[in-house]
Amino acid sequence: MGFKDNAIEEIKSRCNIVDVVGRQVVLKKTGNNHKGLCPFHNEKTPSFIVSEDRQMFTCFGCGATGDVIEFTQRIHNLDFPEAIEKLAGEYGIELKDSGFGTESKKTGLYEINREAAAFFYRKFSEGPNPGRDYMEKRGLDASTLRKFGIGYADEQWQSLLEHFQAKGTDPATLLELGLLSRSKDRYYDKFRDRVMFPIINTRGKVIGFGGRVIGEGNPKYLNSPESPVFQKKNNLYGLNLTRQDISKENSVILVEGYMDAVSLYQHGVRNVAATLGTALTVNQATMIKRYTDNIVLAYDSDQAGQAATLRGMDILYEAGCNVKVLLISEGKDPDDYIRKNGKEAFLALVKDALPFADYKLHLLKTMYDLTTTDGNLKFLKEIAKVLRGLRPIEADYYIKKVAKQTNISEGAIKREVGDPRGPTDADSHRSSGQSAETDQKGAIPAAPQLQRNLIKLMLVKSSYIPKVKPYESVFQDPDCYRIYEIVRMLYRSDEEIDFKKLEDSLGEHELGILHHIMQTVQFADRDDRVFADCISHIMEMQRGKREEEIITLLSVLDDEGDRDAIVALTKELMELQRK
Repeated sequence: MGFKDNAIEEIKSRCNIVDVVGRQVVLKKTGNNHKGLCPFHNEKTPSFIVSEDRQMFTCFGCGATGDVIEFTQRIHNLDFPEAIEKLAGEYGIELKDSGFGTESKKTGLYEINREAAAFFYRKFSEGPNPGRDYMEKRGLDASTLRKFGIGYADEQWQSLLEHFQAKGTDPATLLELGLLSRSKDRYYDKFRDRVMFPIINTRGKVIGFGGRVIGEGNPKYLNSPESPVFQKKNNLYGLNLTRQDISKENSVILVEGYMDAVSLYQHGVRNVAATLGTALTVNQATMIKRYTDNIVLAYDSDQAGQAATLRGMDILYEAGCNVKVLLISEGKDPDDYIRKNGKEAFLALVKDALPFADYKLHLLKTMYDLTTTDGNLKFLKEIAKVLRGLRPIEADYYIKKVAKQTNISEGAIKREVGDPRGPTDADSHRSSGQSAETDQKGAIPAAPQLQRNLIKLMLVKSSYIPKVKPYESVFQDPDCYRIYEIVRMLYRSDEEIDFKKLEDSLGEHELGILHHIMQTVQFADRDDRVFADCISHIMEMQRGKREEEIITLLSVLDDEGDRDAIVALTKELMELQRK
């Protein structure tokens, strides 16, 4: 979501950082500043400073720093647009169209979805009905149902249509949102005789619905189609309610279905989210990483669930997450298990969840007869594929573990695996260096490699864009800055950059540089490592620049009159040099 610069500046000018921070941190005025215990790390001696004059916070303990928007992002686990919306709502600041003409339309679509959710909820709440009876039989109480906004779509063909016709809503818009279906020239309700699960994003907007059939019928679950406000790959069910619990527990239990998420939540397992009945996507993995790196996959234990687990765990592992898999016996899903056995028994399963590689070993052992030579050979070939995908330390550990469990020598396993390290960082940098040489020889002039890497990263994964924002001063090359500027303007937190729009917004020369970056900059599937290296390099550059500033200041300060400043600057210089 884009916001005009003047709206952001209005937020910064009207939202006094002392007031905003003071709601979360006990502050004590010391001189011109305010001081308190840092909310971002454990400390006993206050090192968290808030400057009202500069409207900035800084922690000298953990290094956290920023303005009122950055503080709101950090303290509430929000992305940049979410923090903007939160502060604007609290201070009565109107957020206008981003300039691309899409937000005003989306606002109307969100409102229609909200009204539909309210309609379904009223149907569910007003007197006995099949939906309410079904959910009560599943053991769900009124408080939980109300919290998730569970509703009911009755068996009539045009109940929702007639409701919106009375409000003058265009049926074509309802069709676009997937609330209606059409046969020839006749519109009718898409969801009929179903329990309705409104899907709400982390900004509190209703973006779609899942409908569970009551009794027998197909499909068992009917979901909203893709729309301007709903992309399955970018959202997780229940995260609007559970993200703070996920951050507090520093882990998330990821389930497949709506009922699993709602049932676990009611039984007190609150750090939960569901993948909307689809295979886990890279975008969903990126979203989860905002809150925690520790994921427990608790999918159904049937064959389809195992397949989804394998796909999901690979995506999460590649994203740098610590992945474990919960094993539920007797073919039950999380909802069935926790209703029958209770919270403590379920948490015991979570505690015993198998780490990434252990789960793959577990599955392979069930597929081959390890008492036979043929079975061992087939097992070894398959396990070698798993070990090749592990990080070096993990691969070494599991080579020893497999050797001990199978009586196959470590040497044989290592020869089968080959070099488990995969491409090294040196390889990645060598690739980058080669592309830089190509630039020097070719028609397209070379842009600084650091800036090229950041542009490619942002276009590969738009989630990098808000992470790059604090370091945007690094874009000193005019062409790179222009590309970055357009990328930032096109950024929407729930979708990747529209590459065609980006191309249309650039001049011929800038377009040539963009295409050259896309063709030549390669990361060998190490996006996160390259990004971390880029940021580390930027911070090193900033430290070097600050060192020069301090040395210049020390050369002009008076030894007697500026003693306190000299001591403070000397300490800062020593700390910078230590780093």
